[in-house]
Amino acid sequence: MKHICWSIVLLFVFACTNDKLPPPEEIPEDADVWTGPTITFSKLPTSDPTAAENQDRITDNVWITRGNNGGQIYNAIEEMGANKRESPMGTLWAIGKIRDLNRLDFQPFRTAVGRPKEVVGKDLVLFLREDEVYLSVKFTAWGQQQIGSFSYERSTEN
Repeated sequence: MKHICWSIVLLFVFACTNDKLPPPEEIPEDADVWTGPTITFSKLPTSDPTAAENQDRITDNVWITRGNNGGQIYNAIEEMGANKRESPMGTLWAIGKIRDLNRLDFQPFRTAVGRPKEVVGKDLVLFLREDEVYLSVKFTAWGQQQIGSFSYERSTEN
């Protein structure tokens, strides 16, 4: 009986110490990961979401903004407004830090963050699908009462 118990213990210890997850610092070699200086983007209350200054034009394919109807963010280059299931189109999001890229679970914005108004202060990683770029995002404000404002900090290209 002791021999069986020790075998089980050793098997458990081996399984726990032989995980295949990479260290948190490891990032896929072929990934385009933006870790350049952080910038802040803000859309002011009731400002026009179709105006360039109210869109964070991250790349030619992703222009993040928010309508003034209390909805979530969307990609102005691909959408006229937000769709709860898919917006922002062309993006996937994960809660976590860029250093943990290999361990993150990327999903559409609302699936990843839950209620958008609760996203403030969370560390996120944004994946730009067409551009194949990863960057860090942290929301610092989310306007309530259908004013369309929001603000976040994000990393830039290296």
